[in-house]
Amino acid sequence: MRPLPRRTLPLAAALAAAILTTGCSELQEVSDGIDKAQQCIEAAGVVTETMSKVASTIQDPAAMEQALNDGAAKLGDLADKAANTSLKEAADGVAGTLEGFNVQNANDAVDAAQKVAADGVKWVEQLTNACG
Repeated sequence: MRPLPRRTLPLAAALAAAILTTGCSELQEVSDGIDKAQQCIEAAGVVTETMSKVASTIQDPAAMEQALNDGAAKLGDLADKAANTSLKEAADGVAGTLEGFNVQNANDAVDAAQKVAADGVKWVEQLTNACG
């Protein structure tokens, strides 16, 4: 068997590099898709967790206010890191709504709990639809 000519080796190396680069970009696309899906799941989880905390703190307005603020902060952080513009906008919108609650007394707590219970599923749908 004859050895390969010298100019064939650089060509083979360039071809291997091109294949690796293409493969890496495809892997990056898959990785980005997984990151986006993870962010969508995380956003929906923040809303459902906040809904649960609000429901369990109906007798404690201060704790409810904290639960709403915590949920808003988590969604805000997620929005800042979101790779998907639609998810970022949806997460910022829900975070703004959560921040907008002002729970100072038992009546405010009841009103906030009812609003969160009524709109929570809609918020989850907004977040998951933003990912689609």
